[in-house]
Amino acid sequence: MNSNPNPLSTLVWTFGAMSLFAVGGANAAIPEMQRIAVDIHHWMTAKQFADIYAISQLSPGPNVLIVTLIGYAVAGAAGALAATLAMCAPAAAFAYYVSRLLARKSASRWPAVIQSALVPLSIGLMGAGALILAQTADRSPVAALVTGASAVLAFATRLNPFWMFLAGGLLGFAGLI
Repeated sequence: MNSNPNPLSTLVWTFGAMSLFAVGGANAAIPEMQRIAVDIHHWMTAKQFADIYAISQLSPGPNVLIVTLIGYAVAGAAGALAATLAMCAPAAAFAYYVSRLLARKSASRWPAVIQSALVPLSIGLMGAGALILAQTADRSPVAALVTGASAVLAFATRLNPFWMFLAGGLLGFAGLI
């Protein structure tokens, strides 16, 4: 846990700033979240972060749930609320402003150019997040094999990710991972 006397202000500042740079949503900011939560503030271990990420992805609702769980780990229910609002409010206000601006300049070409440039950026950021989580979670050949098989299945089929999470959970429960 961080020794900051006011972890709520740290959560608000951290996630408020991060929300404006999370191009592609919260999953695109996973590498930065991991760096801040594990390496900078020492709010949790890398394994705890990977576990929180898995829980946030398995749970119904938006992928921003990881922020709520990090906030809860740092400062309980108040931390969960502060982190979630800090991650959502600035980005929502910015999106509202930009959408109003774009509605007025519908004949302009620059919005399409910016959007097409942001797609590869957000895919790259999400890939970086996947790499960081794989490096944390894959501590055995079996775990690396499960990660690789899940990636192939997700790419090549329309299998619901829930079944992959379930299979990984059962392998972990059986002590194979």
